[in-house]
Amino acid sequence: MNSALATTMRARLYLNAIKFEHTIFALPFAYLGMILAAHGWPGWLTFFWITVAMVGARTGAMAANRLIDADVDRENPRTMDRALPAHRISRAEMFAVASVGFALLHVAAWQLNLLALALAPVAMVAVTLYSYTKRFTWASHWVLGLADGIAPMGGWIAVRGDIGPDAVVLALVVMFWIAGFDVLYALQDINFDRQRGLHSVPAKFGTRCALHIARMSHALSVGALIVLGAIAPLAWPYWVGVGLIGALLVYEHMMLRKDLAHLNIAFFNINGYVAITALVFTIGGVWVG
Repeated sequence: MNSALATTMRARLYLNAIKFEHTIFALPFAYLGMILAAHGWPGWLTFFWITVAMVGARTGAMAANRLIDADVDRENPRTMDRALPAHRISRAEMFAVASVGFALLHVAAWQLNLLALALAPVAMVAVTLYSYTKRFTWASHWVLGLADGIAPMGGWIAVRGDIGPDAVVLALVVMFWIAGFDVLYALQDINFDRQRGLHSVPAKFGTRCALHIARMSHALSVGALIVLGAIAPLAWPYWVGVGLIGALLVYEHMMLRKDLAHLNIAFFNINGYVAITALVFTIGGVWVG
């Protein structure tokens, strides 16, 4: 019993270290790409392997990020208590977590189709390299967004075995959305980033300008959603969803304009609602259409 409890606690430590719960941001968009590609339900087996691929990619990416940023996290007061810098997890253990995650990605891609398998190493490299970009460019937020934009494109490729214009536009939706709230999230580290010589929009341009840039990025995301609805094309429930997403993003920025203390609520809650709203109302748009 004690052994089982210790194993459970260790597993929880690993999951918390890589913020496994944040997978909710990526999974709905992968499913959205899947639904659009199939124009409906692609079957349980395809759904299963897409889920495995996404969980594997997200796990590998976060574990790799923790390894690459371990020295930075150790110096940052906000992150020094993370499992790796606090020595609750060893580098070898974190490397094992990353390896298992990326292995799952490749196994799932192999079960889907040849293009998915061929692009799996590209996806692995893309989601890993992001962690280095903040060392030399403030555009790192959009590099992260582009890496996360692989999720919906992957969902599309898993079903069709090609890359369609809908998938490209959906990737842009995710890129601008993720980049916008990553700019906001970086506001927490503005002073540390400047002292450490790390690059971010807030560190480069200041808080006020960063808030404007995040708004513009989110506006571009909504614009890409409009383009997607037009080229798909999708029925009226989708457009209701676009309106709700726009309202959620406006509310997020209104909260932060008044008080940056609401940052974590905006980051975790509202953006989770955005992802779920996009999926649910796109399903509605496909079903009604």
